[in-house]
Amino acid sequence: MRATLRWAHADLRAHRGEALFIVLATAGITACLLLAGALFSYAADPWQRVFTQSEGAHVWIHTRADAEPETLADLEGVTGVAGPYTTARTTVELGGARAAVELRATGPEPPTVARPLITDGRPAAHGSDDEIVLERSLATALWAETGDTLTVRGGSGTERGLRVVGIADTAERRYAPGENPGVAWLPPAALDALALAPERTGRTVGLRLGDPGDTDFTVQRAVTLLGADRVQEVTRWQQARTEAEGENRLLGLLLGLFGLGALLAAALAVAGAISTRIHGHLRDISVLKAIGFTPGQVVRVFLVQHLAFALLGVATGAAVTELLGAHVPGRIGEAADLWRRLPGHTWTVLGTTACSVLFIATATWLAAWRAGRVPPVPVARTTVPPGPGTLTRVERRALGKDVPPALVLGWRGAFPGRLRSLAAVGRLAVPLAMITVALGAWTTLDRFQTHPEEIGLPAALTVRETSPVGPDGAGVDVERLASEHPDVTAVHPGTEVEALVPGQTGTITLRGLGTDAEPYPFALAEGSLPDGPDEAVAGQGLLDLLDARVGDWVRMTVQGRPQILHITGRAIETEDGGRIVSTSLDSLDLDEDGTTEPDFHHLVLRDGADAQEVGTELVDSSGGRLEVREVPNPADGLSAMRGVVAGLIAVLALIGLTELSTILGARVRDRRRDLLALKAVGLAPRQIAGVIVVSTGVTALAAAVAGVTVGAVAGTRLIDVLSHTGGVGAGIAQPPSAGTLALVVASAVAASAAVSALPAARAARRRIADTLSETL
Repeated sequence: MRATLRWAHADLRAHRGEALFIVLATAGITACLLLAGALFSYAADPWQRVFTQSEGAHVWIHTRADAEPETLADLEGVTGVAGPYTTARTTVELGGARAAVELRATGPEPPTVARPLITDGRPAAHGSDDEIVLERSLATALWAETGDTLTVRGGSGTERGLRVVGIADTAERRYAPGENPGVAWLPPAALDALALAPERTGRTVGLRLGDPGDTDFTVQRAVTLLGADRVQEVTRWQQARTEAEGENRLLGLLLGLFGLGALLAAALAVAGAISTRIHGHLRDISVLKAIGFTPGQVVRVFLVQHLAFALLGVATGAAVTELLGAHVPGRIGEAADLWRRLPGHTWTVLGTTACSVLFIATATWLAAWRAGRVPPVPVARTTVPPGPGTLTRVERRALGKDVPPALVLGWRGAFPGRLRSLAAVGRLAVPLAMITVALGAWTTLDRFQTHPEEIGLPAALTVRETSPVGPDGAGVDVERLASEHPDVTAVHPGTEVEALVPGQTGTITLRGLGTDAEPYPFALAEGSLPDGPDEAVAGQGLLDLLDARVGDWVRMTVQGRPQILHITGRAIETEDGGRIVSTSLDSLDLDEDGTTEPDFHHLVLRDGADAQEVGTELVDSSGGRLEVREVPNPADGLSAMRGVVAGLIAVLALIGLTELSTILGARVRDRRRDLLALKAVGLAPRQIAGVIVVSTGVTALAAAVAGVTVGAVAGTRLIDVLSHTGGVGAGIAQPPSAGTLALVVASAVAASAAVSALPAARAARRRIADTLSETL
């Protein structure tokens, strides 16, 4: 062991640069993995992010106005209280859209627990009687933006206008029509001005617990303390989280696979760096074995040495991330700062660093085991890497036609050994493939927003009648009114009901859209559009639920009566987990007279039309008797995904640069004899440097072409598989454009040239007398 440590110390002193590179590479990759974990936590679980940033409450208790929820602050296990707030439940309206809301009177200072996170605008000014802040899901349902004026129903049927000054995120349950009211915050003066009836007022308090697992027990004690007759409703943090997780399942799966890809790329980069360093010590290993070192001692030498490097590098990377990660500008810094406050953060850091050290130890042992089989001094000449061989006819012809020698010789030097060259190309291709997959996810998001008709969202607006009969005794002719608008290109009547599947074990959504004369433009992934009686299209979730395929007949029960439909195609359905079957309105028999009256109308707008403006004009032209809402786009809830994709690309680019540095170091070291020979035959230092740059660039080009090709194909299939798992089905993926892929390839080659320029210049300036031993 003493001899092992002495040799390791001597080797460290002789190769300080290599040792420093291994430590810095390990530290950088560890920091990249930790920052990637922070980004994934930031985007994959937005509810947890909001809950942590706002110091969210684990329990919300809604009571009557005569209750005293202040006493709950003294309950054991309660670490913070939000409120109590004086509340009132009423309805708000904006441009024909109406929603139930719980208004909360807030004080001049923001609460320390469950504070609203203002994402747009500002808080309502204290003392104002006409300002309000809306929770985001409520604002979305109302199409509300800062500066809009809501109509709020007050006492005795009066109406009052409140100006929206802010939109906020909260970790509470989101607005759900008919199930859960939205939340809005306003000054006490504004709430008092509404003069709502006492039976519509109450109090609400939020409790933050030291142990979230004690939620049920805390609720029992709180209800006992306040009195069951005074408690109107209790909501727990698990309910809000479950609702949020259902909306982000697909995103979580995608980001999880991105994380595994980043881990694989980082692991290969570290393994390549270690293997390359040990390969560079083959001459020293032969000498060690010649003076009496056993293969086991050789293995221990490198294992001890690189374990020390790994521990130092991993500790450095983790420390830098923890201390400086929050100060990185942009989304990465925000994610790192939040990540430190998330539950389980400490264990995640420890697990990541431990796995990194374990992997490095495994990679080192495998490389050292191969080093232990190196023959001793008598065959040391075989440890020198073989050259690329004699010039081929094409290469000789290229040199004869005045092609720059740097290009020809650089091409020859790019693949000195088949196995090692392929390994280098493969390791560098992994991060480039993952970058391509990330760009595919970005392009798919763009497709959702720029071409919603291709993913099953051809209509921009949904119109419903709020008053079937007006003051004149007549109803609203929605189709005529909408079709007369210059920005509306098509009007499709529709209805939607719940249906029971065979066996009565679950429910699905049955929709009637369009008519036989004017079919609805479904977005099909396979099959054909319905064009006959009882023909329909279904989402992937419904086909999986019924174990059916396109072409089958399916039976369901609708309002107590059987409905049998022929599935002619699979449509892309982004709602309800894809458990939707859609047919023509003429194929449904839901009314007593054998017909089906539409409950709503989908409006298709011309390109460039403002949906909100069109909706407001339709409401005005109907005298306020229409409710117009924008069709929700799943991409609207994935805004954080773009920042995560950008951060992931940056992390993978750093891993790729680390791998390029490893390839460059091995290339310069292995070709020292060739470079000296080139100088001896008259090549200038600039030409010799060009040989190294071109050699590294050709390797990067091969890796980039392989990486983008595999990434484009794998990314499309990956997104389709994940969308199939989420019930949407295959067909939504959009690969990156050819220009984007060409940019990735060009960036990889340019990065290789930038990384290799300085080391190549240094190698070209090496004198023959300084390296005479390299030729021996």
